[in-house]
Amino acid sequence: MKAKIKSHQKLIKLALAGTLAATLRAQADETVDIIRTLRQQIEALEQKVRILERKQEESGKDEQAGTAKALPTITAGRSGFGFRSADTNFSLTLRGVLQVDSRTFVEDGGIKGNDSLLLRRARPILQGTVFKDFDFLFVPDFGGSTVQIIDAYLNYRFSPELQLQGGKFKSPVGLELQQNEATTFFNERTLATDLVPNRDIGFALHGGLAGGLVSYKVGVFNGAPDYSTTTANLSAQDTKAFAGRLFFQPLKNSGLDALEGFGFGLGGSYGINQAWTNTSSTGLTSGFTTDGQERFFGYTNGVVGNGNQWRISPQGYYYFGPFSLLGEYIISDQRVVNVPKGKSADLQNTAWEITGGWVLTGEDATYAGVSPKRSFDPLNGGWGAVQLVGRYARLDVDEATFPYFADPDTAARGARAWSAGANWFLNQNVRLNTSFSRTTFQGGAGTKATVTKQPENVFFTRLQLHF
Repeated sequence: MKAKIKSHQKLIKLALAGTLAATLRAQADETVDIIRTLRQQIEALEQKVRILERKQEESGKDEQAGTAKALPTITAGRSGFGFRSADTNFSLTLRGVLQVDSRTFVEDGGIKGNDSLLLRRARPILQGTVFKDFDFLFVPDFGGSTVQIIDAYLNYRFSPELQLQGGKFKSPVGLELQQNEATTFFNERTLATDLVPNRDIGFALHGGLAGGLVSYKVGVFNGAPDYSTTTANLSAQDTKAFAGRLFFQPLKNSGLDALEGFGFGLGGSYGINQAWTNTSSTGLTSGFTTDGQERFFGYTNGVVGNGNQWRISPQGYYYFGPFSLLGEYIISDQRVVNVPKGKSADLQNTAWEITGGWVLTGEDATYAGVSPKRSFDPLNGGWGAVQLVGRYARLDVDEATFPYFADPDTAARGARAWSAGANWFLNQNVRLNTSFSRTTFQGGAGTKATVTKQPENVFFTRLQLHF
């Protein structure tokens, strides 16, 4: 009996131990599940924290980017110094041209005071854009003997093909005239440019067609005389002049390197001068000048334009690698009257020029100048670019001009000029020029003559800053 009781007790103990073990195992499993759940919740919370941190970081970057976009941009480089709004719709650029020249005349027949050092041009250039499509340019000049406004215009860009320009700017006739004064081959332009209008006040439509293969400019102007360094702010007559230019670069995008730099065109103008006062020089130039800027021809006092005036100028250029060639022919025709003598005539003056160059250091020559591959830096083997240039030009005055409209003793019937020189481009902003020019004259060798009684021989130098 005792043995059975002990056996039952043992069984009860075993059952209780098993139940306890099972309970403990269940509790342990439950604890593990709780720990696993807590771990998952912690990982989920950590993931949410990381997402929030990332969003906050990205939000901060966006905020910084937004702040940066809202700020204007300031630039400084070889093309000038500028300010531009965040949306690029407003901009202002400060540029400039500074030219310090020397002219040294030899065998000049004892003319006094013509050798000189001079500040040829000192022009701060302000250009910019307002409201995205309206461009402006303002250029005063502090060089020479007077301060004057060279360019001042507003330009509306409806599209690259159609733009409207109004103000004071270059008349669209001559080819050499259209070159920037800082990129011409020589210090001064040729005799041919004596026969085209310089700056004038007016309105013009212009643009580029067929991807830049064709460019045009046509407008109405006050009517400037043949090449003049100044332009009156008011017209001296009621009638207006029309001027235009059409230029083609048919192989510009052909992929043929030897032909892409070929261009040709035609410029011209037409107007009517009114001789309403005996003292007015309406429609007439103040005189034709040599390379050395000495006057070799001028009309007699009392001679004014009176009737039709027209010009035409076929023109062209060719650039290929270091080689450059530019030429044009100009006819300037106008009716004039000598009021005191009661004489009138239709006078036709003509001129032409051809200019060429070769860049010895191998850079490409362009209508916009030469850009050195290596700027002047002798410590590191940089010497800039060197270009040799030469030209020939001729101007002929109508024989009918003499003697009633110009004095044959002092005014030449024609001029021939050849020039040779070298241009040293130290970098894209600094240039040093040196050249020699010789001009001979036909007629104008009377006893009262000074400039025209012997050939003009002049050496030029120029130190230029252009940015």
